[in-house]
Amino acid sequence: MTAQILDGKATAAAIKSELAVRVAALKERGIVPGLGTVLVGDDPGSRWYVNGKHRDCAEIGIASIQRELPATATQEDVENVVRELNADPACTGYIVQLPLPKGLDQNRVLELMDPDKDADGLHPTSLGRLVLGIDGPLPCTPLGIVELLRRHDVAIDGAEVVVVGRGITVGRSIGLLLTRRSENATVTLCHTGTRDLASHLRNADIVVAAAGVPHLVKPEDVKPGAAVLDVGVSRSEGKIVGDVHPGVAEVAAWISPNPGGVGPMTRAMLLNNIVEAAERRAGA
Repeated sequence: MTAQILDGKATAAAIKSELAVRVAALKERGIVPGLGTVLVGDDPGSRWYVNGKHRDCAEIGIASIQRELPATATQEDVENVVRELNADPACTGYIVQLPLPKGLDQNRVLELMDPDKDADGLHPTSLGRLVLGIDGPLPCTPLGIVELLRRHDVAIDGAEVVVVGRGITVGRSIGLLLTRRSENATVTLCHTGTRDLASHLRNADIVVAAAGVPHLVKPEDVKPGAAVLDVGVSRSEGKIVGDVHPGVAEVAAWISPNPGGVGPMTRAMLLNNIVEAAERRAGA
């Protein structure tokens, strides 16, 4: 068996085309969605991510609002920019690019954000809304994973899902999405401290690997016919590798490439959160 590819690039492109239509409809009503970014310092990786987000915005007609501060910026400087974006009617939602330079209180900055402008879906209020089933921005990477599975007709309802990794970006938040009645999956959260990870993996219909450990998920530990999503990124011998061993492609029915799988979907869901926020405010 050779796994079929969960193609994040093609799926994200299709989603962006759909979003462009919705953005055009908003503009006909005089509403221009705007995505803001806050970049502190000049880390090449962070700048690359931010630039990519604004390229995505340009593709579908979302306005870009860029705020950049030097690495020497004080806590007050950063907080003032956050307050400015909270008050800016042109900014539908925004992200603070992480990590912030050392010496800045990252949590304090994030808590200052207006929850209704939380484009990443990871503000404490957004996560609370998700738990309570209240409409609001959803975490981008988990939402991208769910959408990638849906659009490839991978059965989620009733599936046994094993998530490997306990970070807030994916591990701890994806279970909240997958256990909603609309998805109806059963989720087991594992991590690098799980005593017998292999036994959990062998029972999984869907595996989400997000631990940041190179090739943690091995072919012999995957149930034949499973869907495997490789989210983790780490370095091994100078190369960027994922959490899933390449040999898993010979066992699984579906596999997401890394890169090119979940990453493009995360960016597409960021745009989706902005468009949905604009539609909510417009009463669409």
